Amino acid sequence: MTLPTPTLHTDRLLLRPFDDSDADALFRQQSDPTVLRYWDSPPWVDRARADQFIATCRDLEREGSGARLVVTRHADGEFLGWVSLTRWNPMFRSASLGYCYGEAAWGRGHGTEAARAVLRWGFETLDLNRVQAEADTRNIGSTRVLEKSGFVREGTLREDCIVDGVISDSHVYGLLRREWEQQVA
Repeated sequence: MTLPTPTLHTDRLLLRPFDDSDADALFRQQSDPTVLRYWDSPPWVDRARADQFIATCRDLEREGSGARLVVTRHADGEFLGWVSLTRWNPMFRSASLGYCYGEAAWGRGHGTEAARAVLRWGFETLDLNRVQAEADTRNIGSTRVLEKSGFVREGTLREDCIVDGVISDSHVYGLLRREWEQQVA
């Protein structure tokens, strides 16, 4: 079963499927040690990783397991990062939210705006009941995006990541359909 990746619009942003022309901007972002400071893998060093990532986006669509979208600014088309709903399980009506943004997008509300757009799509189109997300406990910016999007911190995964010898914990967040409906009402 395929799951067509949507194109979504917000006041300031365009969220759209990845295409091959996004590879250079994606590689610049994912190879930046500052951007990936709290990520679950080290910064990319090989440009081919961007091509593989984009191919995986197409696999998600073809397999029907999720959607990963480029986030750009309407005003100038600037690549800001990406947002995704993956691990879609129609039987459990659940999925996982993920995202990554370059420094130029930090602190401007772009992450929250994009998250809300993809959550709206997920709850309305995929009939989700629950969306889960994880964030490194040190990543205050990501925590803010999740909390402003209505997520509730449910627990902590202790020492769940080791990247370049650094051990870190992750907070687990959840957002239920009824909570989403209350905030958009």
